[in-house]
Amino acid sequence: MSERVLLVEDDEVVRTLLRMLLEDEQLQVAEASTGTLAIERFESEAFDLVLLDVRLPGMSGFDVCRHIRRTSNLPVIMLTAQQDSHDVVTGLEIGADDYVTKPFNDHELLARVRVQLRRRSIEPDGERLVFGDLEVLPAEGTARRGDHTLGLTRTEFQLLCHLARFPNRVWSRDQLLQHVWGYDYTGDGRLVDTHIARLRAKIETDPSQPTVLRTVRGLGYKLSREA
Repeated sequence: MSERVLLVEDDEVVRTLLRMLLEDEQLQVAEASTGTLAIERFESEAFDLVLLDVRLPGMSGFDVCRHIRRTSNLPVIMLTAQQDSHDVVTGLEIGADDYVTKPFNDHELLARVRVQLRRRSIEPDGERLVFGDLEVLPAEGTARRGDHTLGLTRTEFQLLCHLARFPNRVWSRDQLLQHVWGYDYTGDGRLVDTHIARLRAKIETDPSQPTVLRTVRGLGYKLSREA
């Protein structure tokens, strides 16, 4: 059975174009023209990915994403206005996995959809990765600090797993985009920076003074075992 995408877009012309693009990729598409309808479909049907416009009548795409993140790690790609950095950062901060700007490039959008669906289907391994009181269990899809299970999104968890498998190794933004997001080209560093900040807020005792997930100025990020 093909993967199912929930497409949330209020512009009928854009929604029709997106549905045709996705169906050409052999994906099943369910449509919603408002945030309220999107939530109704999300709660009553099973999906593998949500393609979500930010600017919707009534309930915004941000509100829909927040609702999804209360109960699900389902991949969410947001559609934002070109050059609107506020929408981009806000979407990533509330838990979106990626974004595409309008007017979008068909090939880029489909590539990002394929990446998210492929990452969703990857089987985790049985490693147990320990950094002080931080424990990462890829096979279980969980991370813990002490007795507390951390509430990570799918992308946050995959970013953490990647860094944890290479302790003390520094990764640049472009390298993380390639290995975690699957991009084979230079992308937007905001994806990495925002997810790093969200991850720090969940794994560090004091995110303003990180001891585990460290920045190496001018080079990138690493997960340190020196703490």
